[in-house]
This record gives sequence, C-alpha cells and structure tokens, in this order.
Amino acid sequence: MYSRCGQLDYALNLFDKMPQRNVVSWTAMITAFSQNSKFRQALNTFCLMRNAGESLTQFAFSSVLRACVSLGSIQFGTQMHCLAMKSGFSNELFVGSNLADMYSKCGIMPDACKVFDEMPSKDEVLWTSMIDGYVKNGDFEEALVAYKKMISDDIYIDQHVLCSTLSACSALKSSSFGKSVHSTIVKLGYELDTILGNALTDMYAKSRDMGSALKIFQIGLGCRNIVSYTALIDGYVEMDQIENALSTFVDLRRQGIEPNEFTFSSLIKACANQAALEHGSQLHGQVVKFNFDRDPYVASTLVDMYGKCGLFDHSTQLFDEIENPNIIAWNSLLGAFAQHGLGRKAIETFNRMMNEGVKPNGITFVSLLTGCSHTGMVEEGLNYFYTMDKIYGVVPREEHYGCVIDLLGRAGKLKEAEEFINNMPYEPNAFGWCSFLGACKIHGDKEMGKLAAEKLMKLEPTNSGTHVLLSNIYAKEKRWEDVRNLRKMMRDGNIKKLPGYSWVDVQNKTHIFGVEDWSHPQKKEIYEKLDSLLDQIKIAGYVPQTDLVLNDMDEVFKEKHLHHHSERIAVAYSLISMPEGKPIIVKKNLRVCADCHSAIKYISKVTGRIIIVRDNSRFHHFSSGLCSCGDYW
Repeated sequence: MYSRCGQLDYALNLFDKMPQRNVVSWTAMITAFSQNSKFRQALNTFCLMRNAGESLTQFAFSSVLRACVSLGSIQFGTQMHCLAMKSGFSNELFVGSNLADMYSKCGIMPDACKVFDEMPSKDEVLWTSMIDGYVKNGDFEEALVAYKKMISDDIYIDQHVLCSTLSACSALKSSSFGKSVHSTIVKLGYELDTILGNALTDMYAKSRDMGSALKIFQIGLGCRNIVSYTALIDGYVEMDQIENALSTFVDLRRQGIEPNEFTFSSLIKACANQAALEHGSQLHGQVVKFNFDRDPYVASTLVDMYGKCGLFDHSTQLFDEIENPNIIAWNSLLGAFAQHGLGRKAIETFNRMMNEGVKPNGITFVSLLTGCSHTGMVEEGLNYFYTMDKIYGVVPREEHYGCVIDLLGRAGKLKEAEEFINNMPYEPNAFGWCSFLGACKIHGDKEMGKLAAEKLMKLEPTNSGTHVLLSNIYAKEKRWEDVRNLRKMMRDGNIKKLPGYSWVDVQNKTHIFGVEDWSHPQKKEIYEKLDSLLDQIKIAGYVPQTDLVLNDMDEVFKEKHLHHHSERIAVAYSLISMPEGKPIIVKKNLRVCADCHSAIKYISKVTGRIIIVRDNSRFHHFSSGLCSCGDYW
C-alpha cells in the first residue's frame, strides 16, 4: 500500500522491522522499488531474497525483468532467464511476456522471437510485447505480419496493440494498411480515444494523406493536445507546406496549448528546408521563451537552420552553446560547413568531434566528403573515404560513393572518376551519374558525358536535367542538329525543362523571379537598377561570358539574356528594397551560372554589399569583389 502510494520510505521502514518475512513480503518490496524507479535496489533486494533461501514467484521475476529493461542490464536479464528456466517459470505466460519484452527493449529481437516461439500458449500481452518490440527495433514489416497473425488467431485487440501497429504503418508510409487498422478501431468503438486519434493523425500525415489526417484531427475537437497538433505539423512539413505548418502552430498557441521540443524541431526543420530565415528567427525567439534552447535536438535543428539560411556564423555560435553536443548536433555543424564550401572548417570540426569521443556515422562522412569536394581537397577526401570502414567502422554506402565521384569530377579528374565507377561494388546512383555528367560538361569531355547521360536516362528517364546537360555539351561543340534532335526527343516524351527561379524574402514576404521576368509590380525600378548595375560593373572590369549562352543567336541577344538571369533580377530587387548593411540572401533552384557568379562578384564590389547566394548545391558568399568559393565550385 505504501509503495503504490509513492511512500517508499514508509514501505522500506515497515519491511525492515518485520520480525519474519516470506516470499510475499520480499516480492512486494522488489515490486515497490521497481514501481518507484529504484531499479538498482530492486535487483539488490532480489539477490538478498535469493540469499535468504526464499522460493521465487512469477511476480518477482516480472518486477526484476522490468528493472533490467530500465537499467539496460541485458546480462542480469539473461541470468534471470536462465533462473526462470531452472525454476520452471519460463513457460509461464506472465514471465514469458516479460522476457520477450526485456529482450526486445534491449534490442535483441532474435532472443525475443525465440522466447515467443517456445511459449506453449500466447495471449494478448505476449503478442503486444512482440509487436511493440518489432516497432521499437525498426522491424516494421514484421510488426504488421504479427498484427495480421494476431487478428487471424482471434486474439483480443486493445488500444496499445492498435497504437503500435499504426506506428509501423507511419514508418512505412502505408496508408492502405493503416486504413484497415482504422476500420478495426471504429469497429471496436475506439474512434474517440485520444491516443489512437493522435496515432491515426500521425499515420495519415506521414503517408502524405493530409485530407484524412485533418479529418481525424477535427473529429477529436474536444481532446486535441500537443501530440495531435505536432503530428499535423509534421505532416505539413513532410509535404513542404510550411505556411500550413506555421498556421497550425499559431492555432495551437491560440488554444492555450504549450509547444514541446518535437513541435519546435519539426517547424525549424521546415524553415531550414525552405531557407525561411525570418520565420526561423521568430521560432528561435519562441524556443528561448519556452526554455528549449538547451534541448540538444532543438539546438541541433537551429544549427542546421541557420546554416541552410546562409548564416553559418550563427550556426557556430549556437553549437558552442550546446552542452555535451550529440552526433546530431555535430552533423548539423559539419553539414553547415560543407554547404558553405568550408572544407578546412569541416575537417577541423571532425577532428574536434573525434577528440570529444563522439562516434561518427554515415551522415558525418557525407558532409565531410561534400566539404572536401567543394574545396578541391581531393587527397583528403579520398583518405577519409578509404579509412571510413577500417578506422571509424562506417561501411561506405551509395551516397558516399556518389560523393567521391563528385569529388573527382569537380577536380577535373575524369579518368580517375571513370576508373572509380568501374571498380565500385554496384552501379552509381542518380546523384553519382549526375555529378559525373556535370563534370564532363564543365571540363568538355563529350564522350564520357554521353556515357553518363545514357546511364542517367535509364535511371531517371523523365529527368529534364540530364537532357539539358547533354544538350549543352552538344551546343558547346556547335552541333546544333544534335541539340535540335535532343529537344525534339524531350517534346515527344513530354519532358519539360525545369525553369530556373530565384527568390528573396523581404519583410516576411517571398518574391520569386524567373529569367527575363516582367511580372513583378516594381519591374520598372528593378530593370532600371539592373541597367545601372551593368554600367557600373563593366567599368569595374566585368566582361560578359556570352559563350555560356548555348543557343544559335546574336552576341547582343546573348548578353541581354545573361543580363536578365533570375539571380541578377533578385539581387537588383534586394538592392532597392533592403536597408544598407543588411546582407542580401538569394535562393536559386538550379546551379548559379558562371557569368552570374562573375557579375555578382563585381556587384558586391561596386555596391559594398554582402550578397549570399544559395543554389541547389552550395552557398556563395560575395563580398568586396570576391567569393567564398575561390572560384572553385
């Protein structure tokens, strides 16, 4: 009674004064320690019980096994399993369920399955332990198979089983299976259960069925909580619908519900993906207000967000404020340096991470190799790749091989890249071939370029970028007939070229520009500024690279075409709209062209402004006529 009421001291005092103890009092004390999170004392009391020569009960076993799970003491748990077999309790359903639960929660599913298979009879508790274990260990397909078997064996289904099964559906993005579970929930009369409503909202949201997720969310009008709101926000983030995610956040605040660390992590991740600095900064303020700025996961997403918005100095400052940063935080900082082409900084950070005793993972090496690739550090990059497995215990995967192809290709080592591809344990993925094709275009190797394009077209037949790159290789050689044939192939296959866009955020509004875009309300002022800038940068030494316009047209038209590229229009608009001293941050969905790169260097010189351009590959920081990439990109 005392232990169940949380008065553990009273319970222990009474137990110590008992003139005689039996198996019931010993078991009650073990259970008391386990229920009150005094797990080490529960194990010690069990050992004292054994020394006192008392017989064992299934209840004592279950309490000790729960303590083993909480302590992560698989060794003690295995000894308990042996003792249970010796004492004849291993086939008891109550003990067997706890053994299966213990093994699964300690990440040893084969042993959990063995316990399960050896049980002569199986009830809902044992089945639930197995399904829960499969989900927690990432064996989502097995969880669904077990659920089906449970249904076919007519085992009682409760809310816990349904919740675990929905978690597996969410992870697999399987709305079809999730709908059948939803039908069972309605059939059993659980549709108004808050926990199941949250699980259903999460399942539909993760499956990108936001219509169904919203319906479930609206059904639970009277019992919405932070879990249901966060599930909905996660879904919008998954769909890149940042405005809906932020609107949902505003709604939960109006309802008086306090956000948690998961809510903030999801929203900040959305801002990072969209490079929405204004929204991200406002969320940072909310994070500080709710005292989540010290949470390692929230802090890591902030490091990532500022890095993806172009302010890597903010990322560094925030990282330095994290107490005992975990691998996610280290990877966020490494990713920021890699995106900004700061290979040396990435290596320094990696060395710091090793000195702190943090074990790297696959994501760590993707960032490290990317940083080396964008800085031309070929030898360093190759050294990290070839020592990943031997020294750090990380087996290279497809993405790492793709990074090495990019590393060699950017450095113009096309022969070495070809040899590397031929010696790979499997075919390169789309990123690998795309990197190789881009390198062939830059370094003018048409034969290897055609080979890469053919491979890429098989992998991604509708990817317009492949056709465009190959067309550019032909145009560079003035093979206009081949260019026309390729364009005809694109028309016949209904493959449309991805248009280039650039955008800037000014006063919480996003302004989007295309090539020769005349749609903006301030087009007159923008183009006057563009023309003025062209005159200024020509005086400063800018020479248009008209050979980059791979169309059969007049030189004057080529220069005009370059002059009206989307990134330049976005820069001109920012100059007339943003106060002096504030950095201009332009985002672009394609790779910035070499002529715009040159022009923006000169614009930063003649205007004295810091201009940051994020293209689909990396960041360029322009200042005083120079770029952070050192013209290696």
